[in-house]
Amino acid sequence: MPPMLPMRDVSAPTLADVLPSCVAALRSEPNALALPAAELVLVILVDGLGMANLRARAGHARHLAALATKRAVLTSGFPTTTAAALTTLMTGTLPGEHGIVGYTALVPATDTVVNQLSGWSETMAPDTWQRSETVFERVSADGIRCSTIGPARYADSGLTHAILRGAEYVVGESIEDRFAAARRLFEEGGRQLAYLYIPELDQAGHARGWESDRWTERLESVDRAFATFTSSLGRREGVLLSADHGVLDVPADRQILFGETPSLVDGVRHVGGDPRCVHLYLDADSSPDDAERLAAAWRESQGDNAWVVTREEAVASGWFGEVAPEVLPRLGHVIVGARRLVAYYRDARSEGRSMIGQHGSCTPEEQRVPLLRAGAFAQAG
Repeated sequence: MPPMLPMRDVSAPTLADVLPSCVAALRSEPNALALPAAELVLVILVDGLGMANLRARAGHARHLAALATKRAVLTSGFPTTTAAALTTLMTGTLPGEHGIVGYTALVPATDTVVNQLSGWSETMAPDTWQRSETVFERVSADGIRCSTIGPARYADSGLTHAILRGAEYVVGESIEDRFAAARRLFEEGGRQLAYLYIPELDQAGHARGWESDRWTERLESVDRAFATFTSSLGRREGVLLSADHGVLDVPADRQILFGETPSLVDGVRHVGGDPRCVHLYLDADSSPDDAERLAAAWRESQGDNAWVVTREEAVASGWFGEVAPEVLPRLGHVIVGARRLVAYYRDARSEGRSMIGQHGSCTPEEQRVPLLRAGAFAQAG
């Protein structure tokens, strides 16, 4: 029988533990990541830097690699897609609660599948579709200054309004500019929680693959900037570096056009999610038996290529955490998580088929990300 989706290890720390632990460190309180007290905290998120990717290119990132011990690993969560993972980081909650469950997802009120990174509108309003209070909102009232540092193009985006509420947005166009902005913030003093976003590796990975020279060059840039910044840290300045997911390069001949097999789209009204984590939404009048039949067809067709579960099985596995009733209809009736080096597209016209670097499922390469500590946090964990 094809493999079932693995159960989530509820004891393993995830991205949801990062910012709450940092806040606890600012308050000199115990926390899930065992961070010591600090007055100034910077969390760096390198989009698309899995632990496997970092270790494979350790020679090009010697400062980062030196901190990448066996214990310096975190579980991203599920699905391993940027919109869901960043929301988990910023809210300290899992997708079943915050509601961002894939790269694209069904908006039940309008019966449309909407991009969760860029599709924000009245249909999917940033202040309500993302259901959880952000960590920044929770702590700003306590006198902790909150800032987020990133490129100008994201400053007023729907996703920024959805997940970075409560933080001042500071523009830094290049990687070096962002670290310089973080240093200026630290020099202003006072208790601070700052977040620095680096999208360049993910962008290179999608376009060229993580094994490309372009991706490696971007990694080298991150390593240099990180080394320069951390070399000047004071004893009460703590830094964490993590990622939202790892990346796998999927060759074009490993793309599966599932719409060419009628049994794999029987009754399917919408397709959402990611090419490595597909949400299949059935017609409104479908029954649980219809979902079971569709899941069975996928299991027979794909075998060890994928974990295939119904919505109910996915929820029972715990991969989305506790799922709120409002969020449940956003999940596919059947969810297909790639287990092998494959990506799923409905047909030859599907968006994104030019992408090389892929992520979204729950393989170790996608889920295991670094949690590197520097400054006041160097001896933690």
